[in-house]
Amino acid sequence: MLRQRGLLDKEISLALAERLHKTFGEPLTPEQAVARILADVRTRGDAALLDWTRQLDGVELRTVAVSTDEIDAAYAETPAVVRDALELAAARIRAFHEKQKPKSWLDWNGESALGQRIIPLARVGAYVPGGTAPLPSSLLMAAIPAQVAGVRELMVATPPMKNGHVQMVTLAAAKIAGVSRVYAMGGAQGIAALAFGTETVARVDKIVGPGGLFVTLAKRQVFGAVGIDGLYGPTETLLVADDSANAAWCAADMLAQAEHDELATALLITNSRSLAEQVAREIAAQLSNLSRRAIIERSIEGQGAIIVVENLDEAMELANAFAPEHLCLLVREPWNWVGKVENAGGVFVGEWTNEALGDYLIGPSHVMPTAGTARFTSALNVNDFVKITSVFSVSAKEAKELGGTAATLAEAEGLTAHAQAIRRRTAKDG
Repeated sequence: MLRQRGLLDKEISLALAERLHKTFGEPLTPEQAVARILADVRTRGDAALLDWTRQLDGVELRTVAVSTDEIDAAYAETPAVVRDALELAAARIRAFHEKQKPKSWLDWNGESALGQRIIPLARVGAYVPGGTAPLPSSLLMAAIPAQVAGVRELMVATPPMKNGHVQMVTLAAAKIAGVSRVYAMGGAQGIAALAFGTETVARVDKIVGPGGLFVTLAKRQVFGAVGIDGLYGPTETLLVADDSANAAWCAADMLAQAEHDELATALLITNSRSLAEQVAREIAAQLSNLSRRAIIERSIEGQGAIIVVENLDEAMELANAFAPEHLCLLVREPWNWVGKVENAGGVFVGEWTNEALGDYLIGPSHVMPTAGTARFTSALNVNDFVKITSVFSVSAKEAKELGGTAATLAEAEGLTAHAQAIRRRTAKDG
């Protein structure tokens, strides 16, 4: 069932190297290619943006800006049943993230005060992938938490189709989410435009959302000029299951994960060899009827695995070590195991809570940490779109009470100007 991941990685690396050589006329690493694209867009603005869109995407555009009329028309032409589904998803996503809103506070004792102000970011750019399939759900999952946070302007960048237009359903989602502007631009050139601005594209304060290799490398290189939410690798799901789990459902969940991308990871860890064997058979049986079979097969062969362990404690230990984007608990009494989860982007509790449902409308954003970064970071949330500014105010009495100690610390660090600034306020003669 499994093939060494290195074989697939090698195939992809060779194909990418050939493509880069053909595009740039010389052998470049992906990092070097991205750096060139970023520098060009930063220098030449719209001209470079359109050039790279033509060269890399094979699309000839006069402008990357999508008009309000086109967005309205796409919304009107989207089937009502799809619009209703998007509206329901938007409502559930909004309701969940409203509960996350941080609050400003100020502790005032009559003379002194300490507190914090929660300040929304002014302008955010959300990257919405669209290479192999339209992903309006990703737009909602990034845009709505930003709106809840109070972001004033939300820009969406998404790759154009070969006809130069953005996917109709993605534009419908943009209207439902109340996005400020949509730009038909993808890849490193799209990230560059958001980070540095062009004649058409407004520069943003932060870029959020997942993307492919070039998007991820570009986000890494523009960090500092703008903020980013994280660096996302291929998506991943890890199922922890016991002999109570439904083998057909386990297989369906793994196939759904593998469907995203040939580099996606679908894993099952179980303490039941019987379940492991049943799931393997179900994967083979269900695969034949799926539209993205070729992608799924490469994903399963390259990254998929079914691992049998002695007990569920060992399964949870492995799960925490892997730190998956999605962790699904398909076991008896799943709530008994939630407290043992230390590293995961999201925990899906019980067999009815399948990860594919979470991709669309359970509520929490599906933009989650990958590649083990769940050890130290979180799913996209309202806090990604605000700044916390500390507020300080001390009275003359408190300044004098604290001044001597603070000056002592400053002098211990060799910062005599600090000490002087403190002591001038505490000295009798000022």
